[in-house]
Amino acid sequence: MELRVLRYFIAVAKEQNISAAAKQLHLSQPTLSRQLKELEAELGTTLFERGNRKITLTEEGLFLFNKAKEIVELTEKTEANLKGTKQEIGGEVYIGGGETEAMRFIATACKELLENHSGIRFHLYSGNADDITDKLENGLLDFGIVIEPMDKQRYDYIKLPATDRWGVLMRKDSPLAQRPFIQPEDLIDKPLLISRQTAVSNEMSGWFGKNIEDLRVVGTYNLIYNAALMVEENIGYALCLDKLVNTGEDSKLCFIPLRPRLEANLNIIWKKHQVFSSAANLFLQQLRIHLHN
Repeated sequence: MELRVLRYFIAVAKEQNISAAAKQLHLSQPTLSRQLKELEAELGTTLFERGNRKITLTEEGLFLFNKAKEIVELTEKTEANLKGTKQEIGGEVYIGGGETEAMRFIATACKELLENHSGIRFHLYSGNADDITDKLENGLLDFGIVIEPMDKQRYDYIKLPATDRWGVLMRKDSPLAQRPFIQPEDLIDKPLLISRQTAVSNEMSGWFGKNIEDLRVVGTYNLIYNAALMVEENIGYALCLDKLVNTGEDSKLCFIPLRPRLEANLNIIWKKHQVFSSAANLFLQQLRIHLHN
C-alpha cells in the first residue's frame, strides 16, 4: 500500500463521495476511482458500499480507515521531526494526558523550551489512561500523563509533584451536598457516573470494598466535561478528580471529597528504550530542569 493511496482512501471515507474527494485532492474522478479499485484488488477485499449519492465503508473499510489514519499521522510526525535545521532545532512533541492540574507543570516546561527553541511545536491529546497508553504503544505520542497505578515494567517515568484528590461531583441541591465528605455507604444506592479507565475502576473497587459491577452505575465517561452535563441534568453522581469542573457561585454543581481520602498520584511516562527526536529530548531535559528547580 502506498502512503499516497492511503491518503486518497481517507479523503473518500471522510467525504463519502468520490466527486467531492477528487475535488479536494485535485484529481479527476476517474483517476481516484481507479486508485480505489486498485487498492481493493491489492487487499483482496471490498472497502466501500457504493450508493447513488454516497458511499459508506464496509467493516473491512472501517478497519483500514482507522489504521490508515494512524499510519499517515505517524508518518507526518516522523517527517516533521526530521526536518529541523542545524541552526535551529525544530520538530514536533506529542503529549497525551487526562484532565488534571498537573498539566500546568507540562505547560510551564513547554513555555520555557519555546523561549530558546521557537521552531518546536507541541501537540496535546486529551484522553484517559487507556487511550494514552494505546497511542504510546503505537508511536503516536511521545509522552503521556497518567495516574497511578501504572506498568513500571513497560514505561520509564517521572513522578510529577502533584496529587489530585478524588471526590464526587453533584448538584448543589443534592441531599449529599451539605456533607463535608462522602463515604462508601453514602453512594451504595445512588446512580453513579464513573471513569472508563481500567486503573480507576480498580481504585474505586478498593475504596468501595466491592466490585464496580455491584454498584448502580448508570453511565461511564472518558473526560469529565460531558459527565458534568449529565450531573447537571440530575442523571447521577460523578466520581472524579477535584478542580476540573467549575463549582463556583455561578455553577449548579459542587465537589465533595471522599473519605477515606483517595488521591491520584501522577506520572509522565514514555516507552522504555524510546528513541526520541531532538525536540522530544529537549522537552524531557527542560521538564527535569523545571521540576528540579
